[in-house]
Amino acid sequence: QVLLLYAYNTKPVKISNTKIFSSMSTFSGHLWIPLARILSLRDKFSNLKFQVEILMHRSKSSFSAPEAASFLDQSESSAIIPSKVPQMDAEKVHLDEKTEEMAKRCLSEVKALLSGVPAPSLPLSEIPFEVTLQSIAKLEDMFDPANGCKITEESLFNWIISLFH
Repeated sequence: QVLLLYAYNTKPVKISNTKIFSSMSTFSGHLWIPLARILSLRDKFSNLKFQVEILMHRSKSSFSAPEAASFLDQSESSAIIPSKVPQMDAEKVHLDEKTEEMAKRCLSEVKALLSGVPAPSLPLSEIPFEVTLQSIAKLEDMFDPANGCKITEESLFNWIISLFH
């Protein structure tokens, strides 16, 4: 089991005294989650992020045909390729049918984990936020047992906190 600690605020918080703190817009909590589910979900997000990068590169045609062939050949290996175009991280990605289904399954599993459901039910019918490379990378980081993440993208943040209620 892994203890997932979370804290978030819905409005800016000003702290004037570190010994006394009270805010009606700050929340925290914890969830016990099986390590196997976290590792499995992180792997799925890693694969999804890779697929999103491929789609981004295909849609932008930002490199020549030999580079594209090399990039796609590497997708068959287990190597993780960092994003080659960082400025594209925040752009909305238009998903193909296969990648969209992959995303819906991953997000359904996140919903099940954070809502305390033992196993994911039916996949989501729609993705509840705009898919960007950055949003997928944040979700991958969120389920990294050795680290954590800070989510600032509004639609992703709102979806995640809705799952804690």
